[in-house]
Amino acid sequence: MKSGLRFAKALLAALIVICAAQPALAQQNRGHVYLLRGLANVFSLGMDDLAAKMNGRGIVATVHEYGQWQQLADAAAAESRATGNSPIVIVGHSLGADAAIEMAERLTALGVPPKLVVTFDPVGVTQVGRAQGYFVNYYQSTNGYGKRLTAGSGFRGNIVNRNLDAIGSIDHFNIEKSPRLHDEVITQVRSITNKPKPKPKPAAPAAPAAPSAEPSSPGTQAAAKPGAPG
Repeated sequence: MKSGLRFAKALLAALIVICAAQPALAQQNRGHVYLLRGLANVFSLGMDDLAAKMNGRGIVATVHEYGQWQQLADAAAAESRATGNSPIVIVGHSLGADAAIEMAERLTALGVPPKLVVTFDPVGVTQVGRAQGYFVNYYQSTNGYGKRLTAGSGFRGNIVNRNLDAIGSIDHFNIEKSPRLHDEVITQVRSITNKPKPKPKPAAPAAPAAPSAEPSSPGTQAAAKPGAPG
């Protein structure tokens, strides 16, 4: 009970700080990105770096421990409904990637599926079950940890697997820290969270000018209007 209360207070405090620091940018964007760290909450600090980059671009992003995914799903669903079904994005690394998939499944069951789920080297969950959304999985099959994602029963969405075996400078412990991958993820997130500006309404056509009546010449009768009795 106490841990749940501490979590709620921490999440609320994070949102207040973000909104207070970026009021102008927040008005231009919509949605919330939830980033989930992996084992022991210390091996996925690339999630913190990525969140800082997103917040710097006006994208509301918060970082959490992977074991909080269930509480996060409930809070995200409530927040999305309260803000006009604003989009939910989930990003996770390692065990956080596993939790991101489980969180997406729970959100779908709650009737508020995420728009985008990004996973970095999931290690245990290899199949996406009853979920919706667009899934992008960055992984290596040669580092002893990363797994390819497949669609399970009830999945209604899209899965894109990005195999990074050919990039020798990346491994399981730094895949979520890659600046190049950060840029890719931010581009994907911005395409969802950027609120399009409303198109200007077309100007109303000007009313036609009323024809000016010519004065009748002395000694003559004005012409009758069409359809009027002569």
